[in-house]
Amino acid sequence: MSRLAHSALHRVRPGRAAIAAVTALLGACVLQPTTATAVAEDPASQAAVGAGTRADGSAPAGVSVLSDKWTRPWAISFLPDGKRALVTERRSATVWVQNSDGSKKKVGAVPNTVVPSPARRIGSGGLLGVAPSPTWNGTTDKDVFFVHTAAADIRVVKMHFDGTSLSHYTVVLGGITRGGDHNGGKIAFGPDGYLYVSVGDALRGTLAQDRNSLNGKILRITKSGAAAPGNPFGNRVYSLGHRNPQGLAWDARGRLWETEIGESTWDELNLISPGANYGWPTCEGSCAKAGMTNPKKVWHPDQGGVPAQIAIKRDVIYVSTLLGQRLWALPIDSTGKNVGTAKSYYNGAYGRLRAIAKVPGRDELWVGTTDRGDDKDRILKISVK
Repeated sequence: MSRLAHSALHRVRPGRAAIAAVTALLGACVLQPTTATAVAEDPASQAAVGAGTRADGSAPAGVSVLSDKWTRPWAISFLPDGKRALVTERRSATVWVQNSDGSKKKVGAVPNTVVPSPARRIGSGGLLGVAPSPTWNGTTDKDVFFVHTAAADIRVVKMHFDGTSLSHYTVVLGGITRGGDHNGGKIAFGPDGYLYVSVGDALRGTLAQDRNSLNGKILRITKSGAAAPGNPFGNRVYSLGHRNPQGLAWDARGRLWETEIGESTWDELNLISPGANYGWPTCEGSCAKAGMTNPKKVWHPDQGGVPAQIAIKRDVIYVSTLLGQRLWALPIDSTGKNVGTAKSYYNGAYGRLRAIAKVPGRDELWVGTTDRGDDKDRILKISVK
């Protein structure tokens, strides 16, 4: 299959499972189970794991609907108080506050967002990630950061949020090449206080290997959009060789993990190191080429793959999936450099899953469904043991 055909496949493959979608819809019509049944993965499909693998990772123990009537929520990010989260809706470009009691409130929209339109070949853009400033308090620090697609580029922007409404749209980093797809879009503040941004290759794989391009990268920037001090190449690039990176999360040791959607054979879970090259477009999944960093886990898209986002709780990486329509749990081993046996939960029960966040101070995850139809998506509350 040609690269063009592969790209076309990946643009549509998360939504092509019609049978699975029907199954998910039927499952949604009844009260979902309060306990999860784990399915261990075929060991033959696992990435290599070093000695000392943990076998006692936290498992989902129950699930309930926190809120409903959503339309394609893309990201969930908690405010520093840990009691409420900001949620973005991709196509409407609206931002909501989701409270832990299940109530929600619309607080505004991100201007200049160009929403997906198949007729215009805009693909999976729109309003994507959100990250409040680590010191946000609504008064002396009102900054909240977003990633969105505009008419001609991908932008990192900031807005003021006073706890009630959004205002003061400012471009922090613009001019990032966008294509019909592969926009990346996850954004998060790291333990070091700098802003990390995942950016896709904009359907131009060669950009992922160009250190002077912002595409196909994980970026590390200041709040003003400048290159963060200590970056490996002296610019905004933190790591390269990414196709369509979607999820970012840090473990208890401060290590950055990332998920990304592959072309047609392997999707990846990566442990990110500064300056490392993750292979795309030379490699998809693991390869033996010198200078390339192999993933810690791979999925085939038709075998539970197409990972969206990740959250880490108690040294277990939880991965939401689109085509896979399930939640994966992967324990980080005692070395902190590999993962153990992956187990999947809620297979097909809720349809496609994307947004995911751990709830601060509680043994809970919030997970958003996506693409069920206007006002038909949900945010699920999942307890973990």
